[in-house]
Amino acid sequence: MATPAAFASLAALMGDPARAAMLQALLSGEALTAGELARIAGIGAPSASAHLARLVEGGLVLVHPQGRHRYHRLASEEVAAAIEMLGGLTMTVTPARRWPHGEALRTARLCYDHLAGRLGVALHGALVGRGWIAPAEGGWAATTAGEAGLAGLGIDLPAARRARRFACDCMDWSERRPHLAGGLGREIAACCLRRHWLGRLPPEGPADPLGRRRLRLTPEGARRLGESLGINALP
Repeated sequence: MATPAAFASLAALMGDPARAAMLQALLSGEALTAGELARIAGIGAPSASAHLARLVEGGLVLVHPQGRHRYHRLASEEVAAAIEMLGGLTMTVTPARRWPHGEALRTARLCYDHLAGRLGVALHGALVGRGWIAPAEGGWAATTAGEAGLAGLGIDLPAARRARRFACDCMDWSERRPHLAGGLGREIAACCLRRHWLGRLPPEGPADPLGRRRLRLTPEGARRLGESLGINALP
């Protein structure tokens, strides 16, 4: 268990509005430059650099120099899960507040490198309901039927197994039910984007920290997920 001082220090890192906007934007799974994050947070470049330095020092963000640019991404899946869970807690402790972020974000979005929203929750339920994944130590394992079904969809199972965790739950911010994270969640999202079953929706403006996360289900995606997993309508 973290000490009270360490807990407070980490909470303070997430608690600044500009840093919170940057962390929300990085939940898209993309690596973004300081300039992109500055525009999203609505602050100047020097302030953005100072905020990012604190996030890197605090272990929430990693930076990758490439040529003249420095790209930033979330440090781990655990950081992404913590941010997603905090979003859910925010909605829980203010139950009278209506969902303020539009139906597109609630219907389908990225949570770091896996699918979230109603689509992510429905996918998790379909995988369990069809017996494609079964409880295992630390999360979920693919069954024999799941191995065949997932491979038939084009999911890279060997790549999923190279992840630190093959499949695990991540509590969904808007739905307050779990969606699927881990290597399997990542590879399902990658397959859906690669095959154009899902597409990214454009941000609604430069200062839109949630914009890069929004997804749309294409007609082909709806057909394939409906045929394979019975996901015909989202709740």
